Amino acid sequence: MNTDHPENNAHINPTRLGYQSRFQFKCHPGVSCFTQCCRGIQIILTPYDIIRLKRRLALPSDEFLAIYTEPHLLEKTDLPMVTLKHLDDGQESCAFVRDKGCIVYEDRPTACRYYPLGVGTLQHKEGADDDGFFFFINEPHCKGFDESQEWTVADWRQDQGVDERDAVNAEWTDLVVRKRSFPVNIKLTDQAKQMFFMVSYNLDQFRRFVFESTFLQRMPVDDATREQLKTDDVALLKFGVNWLKNLLFKQKDPLP
Repeated sequence: MNTDHPENNAHINPTRLGYQSRFQFKCHPGVSCFTQCCRGIQIILTPYDIIRLKRRLALPSDEFLAIYTEPHLLEKTDLPMVTLKHLDDGQESCAFVRDKGCIVYEDRPTACRYYPLGVGTLQHKEGADDDGFFFFINEPHCKGFDESQEWTVADWRQDQGVDERDAVNAEWTDLVVRKRSFPVNIKLTDQAKQMFFMVSYNLDQFRRFVFESTFLQRMPVDDATREQLKTDDVALLKFGVNWLKNLLFKQKDPLP
């Protein structure tokens, strides 16, 4: 689930939805509940969310994290994650919402793009498919379901740009799900958690770690990859996640 709504404000429809499931929904400034879904929530950020937002705000990742996010431990995985800070407005509003809408709309987080859908995944569990599943997040105030525009889940994902984001985050998501499948008594060391946090969220720090330490002496890469990692955040994220798999879970996937 991408957003953590208080239980008294949201109801999760337990119906499992697939890519071709159909629903009616539209959110726009004309609906009476406009921006209410951006208040009273915790928005969990993915690595690609942070890449897009830090670029939008022209901030290095460590400054973006310090100004706009709060760290937590992800339930059931003991892995660090971050959520967007709230405005000090008594409504727990997202830091980027205003009465007229989202001020970073073109680079809004994946969770916001999925809404009113939640996304679940059952990878690495017996009998589950690798595509995951979707469900509705029904909030009493939401009038978007009264609108006439029809979608399939696949159409909604494409329209909202979450298919692109899910593709970038896919290996990272797989790593998180893999850790979730471990017995609860298996814990990562504090150093391992720090490495996970750095690769997942503080890419500029990870880039310094790669190029200013002995990292590339121990993990040599070809010249073309080296040059790409200097400037391409998405390539650096994928490189780092592959490294994390080897570091944390002893996977044999080769580094790019």
